[in-house]
Amino acid sequence: MDEATTKPTVSRTIFVFAITLAVWLLFTWPFAPVDWSMIVAGTLVSLVSGLFLGALATRHPTKGLNPVRYFWGACYVFALAWWVMVANLDVAFRVLHPDVPINPGIVKVKTKLESESARTALANSITLTPGTMTVDLSDEGYLYVHWINVSSTEVEEATREVVGRFEWLLRRIFE
Repeated sequence: MDEATTKPTVSRTIFVFAITLAVWLLFTWPFAPVDWSMIVAGTLVSLVSGLFLGALATRHPTKGLNPVRYFWGACYVFALAWWVMVANLDVAFRVLHPDVPINPGIVKVKTKLESESARTALANSITLTPGTMTVDLSDEGYLYVHWINVSSTEVEEATREVVGRFEWLLRRIFE
């Protein structure tokens, strides 16, 4: 990691502060009279979080201000839920089938996503989908995925089947 990614900036610090304070207020906001001690405590905790965790925040926190990204994020949640359900049924079928029709292996797939956040979200989406698990993520954009039923070892075909489900949505959210 280079110094630019580990050095907190003012925008990253403010981003972490704002997110932390919003979450704090969401979980502690009273319905009756305002409890100023909770607001002050939340502000202090959020400030400390921003100062210490600012370097871990996204490199471009202003991208989070685009409401279109939230629309695509909601679409992504539904798409992920759909593919998890489909994969669960597929794995259940394979486990309950008398012949156990599996062909496990590790395939190499390529992603066109460029940001670290998008690649991480893709790797996690693949791992959350039953029957697949991301084993490694290279800097060149390759992922190595353990797949319960390898139908193709060709990079392009495996990419289409494993990565294609999520990549187009994640590109709209993160890039």
